[in-house]
Amino acid sequence: MSRRRPQRPLIGITTSDDKSQIAWLFDWFAVWRHGGHPLRLSPSRPRPERLDGLIIGGGDDIQAHLYDAEMQLDVRVDPQRDELELELLETFIPRGIPVLGICRGAQLINVYRGGTLDPDIYTTHEGLKRRRTVLPRKTVDIVGASQLHRILGVSWCRINSLHHQAVQEAGRGIEIVARDRDGLVQGIESRDHDFLIGVQWHPEWLVFNRPQQRLIRALIRAARRDDPQKAPGPPVGGPGASWGG
Repeated sequence: MSRRRPQRPLIGITTSDDKSQIAWLFDWFAVWRHGGHPLRLSPSRPRPERLDGLIIGGGDDIQAHLYDAEMQLDVRVDPQRDELELELLETFIPRGIPVLGICRGAQLINVYRGGTLDPDIYTTHEGLKRRRTVLPRKTVDIVGASQLHRILGVSWCRINSLHHQAVQEAGRGIEIVARDRDGLVQGIESRDHDFLIGVQWHPEWLVFNRPQQRLIRALIRAARRDDPQKAPGPPVGGPGASWGG
């Protein structure tokens, strides 16, 4: 008699409808390698009734009116994605589902909690060096005793940088727990939830960086809720699966 294979926790990952397959592959692999079952969520895809964990991914700018700022004419926005992600947060945060925000996702979490954003860090910070790279070229300091500090296991780390916006004023219950050496906010977390964390960088691209992989692994473990029936099993489908890719 064959044993039933353990079930992986279902982790929703938000993207735009036109995200490249290569970028999605990094998202998929980051979750799968640590025992999760990745499910791609975008405006044109069906919205799930159940998730065990949620990643709000990177992408276009957030609509300025959502945080009471003036609209910029030279940026890309995705109103349908904003609507999707705010609806997902409204649905799953009250259920205690662990949530990780990546880059745009960190900003959206802050906006959801009533915080504001710096619409263009290069305009508001004179002389700021322009960095846009998936390689770890920026240094971030992490607040001791924060949840992010406990997860990463380091007080500082090197990160990549693909953003021109950043968290400005923290939202309700949100604490700023990481800044880069230019003083820009790079990490936030909630005082009111067990796992609601946002990072301004992209840990999914840092596949050989142990602290960054601990962050993804922590989300999967929180989603599993120490349920032995949700221990890591073999991959189900793949990044091109019709319902997961």
